[in-house]
Amino acid sequence: MPVAHRKTGSAASRRKAGGIGSAKRIAQELRAQNARFAAAVENMSHGLCMFDAEERMIICNRNYLDIFRLDPELMQPGVRFFDILQHSVDIGIALQSAEELYAIRKPYIDGAKPSTYEETLSDGRIIFISHRPLAVGGWVSIYEDVTEQRRGEDELKEQHRRFDAALANMSQGLLMYSAEGRLIVRNQRFLDLCHASAADFSLGMTHGQMLEKLISLGIFVPVDVDMEVQKTKASLEAGDSRSSYRELVDGRTLFVARRPLADGGWVATFEDVTERRRVEERMTHLAHHDTLTNLPNRSMFRERLDRALSQPRAAPLAIFSLDLDRFKAVNDTFGHPAGDWLLRCVAKRLQRCLRSEKDVVARFGGDEFAIIQFNVSASADAEKLAKRVVEIIGKPYRDKGREMHVGVSLGIALYPSDGQDADTLLTNADMALYRGKSEGRNVYRFFEPGMDAMMRARRALEAELEAALPKREFELDYQPILDIASGGIVGAEALMRWRSPTRGLVPPDDFIAAAEETGLIVQLGDWALRKACNVAANWPEDMRMAVNVSAAQIKSGGFARGVISALAFSSLPANRLELEITETVMMDESDTVQRTLSQLRGLGIRIVLDDFGTGYSSLGYLRRFPVDKIKIDRSFIRDIDNRHTAAIVRTVIGLGAELGITVTAEGVETEAQLELLRKAGCGQAQGYLIGVPANASEMSRLLHSHALLRRSG
Repeated sequence: MPVAHRKTGSAASRRKAGGIGSAKRIAQELRAQNARFAAAVENMSHGLCMFDAEERMIICNRNYLDIFRLDPELMQPGVRFFDILQHSVDIGIALQSAEELYAIRKPYIDGAKPSTYEETLSDGRIIFISHRPLAVGGWVSIYEDVTEQRRGEDELKEQHRRFDAALANMSQGLLMYSAEGRLIVRNQRFLDLCHASAADFSLGMTHGQMLEKLISLGIFVPVDVDMEVQKTKASLEAGDSRSSYRELVDGRTLFVARRPLADGGWVATFEDVTERRRVEERMTHLAHHDTLTNLPNRSMFRERLDRALSQPRAAPLAIFSLDLDRFKAVNDTFGHPAGDWLLRCVAKRLQRCLRSEKDVVARFGGDEFAIIQFNVSASADAEKLAKRVVEIIGKPYRDKGREMHVGVSLGIALYPSDGQDADTLLTNADMALYRGKSEGRNVYRFFEPGMDAMMRARRALEAELEAALPKREFELDYQPILDIASGGIVGAEALMRWRSPTRGLVPPDDFIAAAEETGLIVQLGDWALRKACNVAANWPEDMRMAVNVSAAQIKSGGFARGVISALAFSSLPANRLELEITETVMMDESDTVQRTLSQLRGLGIRIVLDDFGTGYSSLGYLRRFPVDKIKIDRSFIRDIDNRHTAAIVRTVIGLGAELGITVTAEGVETEAQLELLRKAGCGQAQGYLIGVPANASEMSRLLHSHALLRRSG
């Protein structure tokens, strides 16, 4: 019998061997495929769980277990779906019972249709579930933790809600352009400002199209659209903001501010500043004009003189310094209202004396006036004007059956012979005036080089001033400040006095200017500050002390340290000290002044703007130098019966209320004035009606008695 070859064997053997090999390959392929499937499932970023037709688990991955905090020992193939739900309830991850959870899912299982739903777990996480039926029965579910996504979506919705609310409630109009220069946002306030509808300005319009539409609708005053677009484009591309005022056809003014956005787009805001501009114009006029006579004031006079002298070929001119004669007698005889009326009449007569529209007449204060006469070819021209002024001012003034008589004395300085700059010319004109008044009244005098007596007297005053401080000739009086609403005293202002052994009691107006010019004001101010703080430390704890400080003090470099030292030495709380500054301080835009005021204000010290409206007042200064209080100058209060002056006072009080700034009225002398201020909403008052300046002990008694009355009442 033949023996089969071991290697080949019989045909049956070969068929049997081939079948076994094929089965092994299939098994191996199946195992490999299962391994690949398991690896794919296990490495999914989402959770996965598969169930058969009998609702038993076939497979799940680690993410599924982690999402639901399930026990791997329990989660073996064959475990029932309901048992998994029950397990999630038992470990506290589910918010509902297993029955409720199963009832929710049962319709998806029975429906054998793809579906999605979300489940919120007990720890607040949100799980997105994607259910997919299998062709052989059962299903597979994919689980994704979308908590952060939903939170982000909610935050985005909230941001949109807030953005919409902000747009709807903004006091300003707003337009937003994309990086491509197309309009993407506009709010209702913009439409309201333009008296337009949404259809007039559709989204997608360019900046140029918007401007053209605003002009064609009769909203904006016509402008060069191409130039405006180019200006805005250039500033935004440079990363700069751009702002401008836009005049409207109906007379209103809008302030337009354009700012670049990080994404390349830009935003424009529109604010109706019509009333603010009117107030600023009124305040600008107030800053440059005397309120009583409406003549230019000292600052405007100086501006005109400086401008004229700064010309490359400045023409000859004359400066006149004028002072009324016998004006005090009119005031004493007929009263201040008559004196004010007379000053207004004098102002009108002086204006009529001028022969050129370029000539300037100004009131410096009191009965002091000044004139700039341009195009003076010789001293005879100035003498002609001087004679005309003496003649016209000297004529009688009749009012309500009364006849008043005043004269005028003039001092004249000529440019360029008597001085090359404004200070020299004004000083020399004053010297000439001094000489004229010493020789008689109703006269005029030209400046002569020998007129230095006044300067000698000034130098003598300065020498005595310098010796007065170490000799302790200075003292402080204190004038109370009233809270109008409550009727209570809330503090006092320290007022410097010089009791000279040779001159007697010298009023501040006679020595403060000299102290400032010599620099002695820094030492005087430091002494006054320390003295006032020591006095105020013994006052009732709710009483404030106000101390005047000059520009020279603040710019001295050590002023802030001096104030802090005075407070520390006296133990006076910073919030009980008020520093009164003049508008000349606010004109100084140096870093030293701004930094010093900000530092002191940051400590709680209140900054007060004194004599508001008499010099350089402007809303711009209030923006750069935030203050806590403004004091209306006494000249306004004296003339508050005048309709125009009363309107200005109400404007200042309203301005203070809008800015959250306390307003104090100085020079209140009558109950009628106080009542007008009360009705206007003024916060505080100071003046002889409230109380005359008193020494430290008298003021202390007054303040303690007021504090006692408040506590007992």
